Amino acid sequence: MGYLLTQMFFYLLGAFLLGLFMGWILWGRWRSRISELEADNSRLSNENNSLKPELEACGANRAELERRLRETEAEFAELRSRPARTATATQAPAQLISMPEKEAPKEPAKKQAPKKAPAPKKAAAAPTKPDDLRRMIGIGPVNERLLHKAGVTTFAQIAKWKAADVKRIEEILQFDGRIARERWIEQAKLLAAGKDEEFLRAFPGAGGSGNT
Repeated sequence: MGYLLTQMFFYLLGAFLLGLFMGWILWGRWRSRISELEADNSRLSNENNSLKPELEACGANRAELERRLRETEAEFAELRSRPARTATATQAPAQLISMPEKEAPKEPAKKQAPKKAPAPKKAAAAPTKPDDLRRMIGIGPVNERLLHKAGVTTFAQIAKWKAADVKRIEEILQFDGRIARERWIEQAKLLAAGKDEEFLRAFPGAGGSGNT
């Protein structure tokens, strides 16, 4: 009887030790897997943080491109909606021919005063080189052509605009409030003064080589 009890004790002890060994192996593998998952999570979090600035920059570029696309579409729609201007033919007034019954007596010819020598003409001023108006926000190819037809070719001209000038140009371009909303005069003052860096800081959405 004692022999059987001794054998059972050793069997139970062996099973207990084997269970501890297997548990230790499984626990080590589980801890190793948890460490791997934590490392992967940390790596993914770092990658996500590094990609956030690029994602925000892409979003800003997309918003800017969408804004320019809307402006181009609006300008194209304005151009298509303008009625065609037809030139009216000038008519020469009819000449009235009347025959007098009696000729009026001719007056004696008066002595003509000696003509003064014409004043010397002033030398014509050198033409001003036109600026690239499309560097300004709100001026695309269509608006630039209309401004040139209205005689506006430089930033200095826009910088000197008064309320009457703004009203006249808005009637030509057929939109209201856009010049003040997009701050054309402020843009033109900076560009006319050659303050390109200050202009880009104040108007980051402006294109360096012209709006499309």
